[in-house]
Amino acid sequence: MSTKTSERGTKSGGRVRQVMTPARAVVLLLAVLALIFIFENTRATRIRLLIPEVTMPLWMALLATGIIGALCGAYFMRRRD
Repeated sequence: MSTKTSERGTKSGGRVRQVMTPARAVVLLLAVLALIFIFENTRATRIRLLIPEVTMPLWMALLATGIIGALCGAYFMRRRD
């Protein structure tokens, strides 16, 4: 077996390993736990948005906050590169 053949095998095997790294697995687990937490809190609650006070399901407020946080994190990580 030549060096090029063994390198190719390593690259394709390494590529599969790069898809699910331990860090990505932890982030995926945290995202699933956050979604479980969000959808377990279904009661209505009053929330003040600057001036108006609105009543909405708590899960909707938590989900919106999580999405805004994820978008901000993605923006700042992309800007860092």
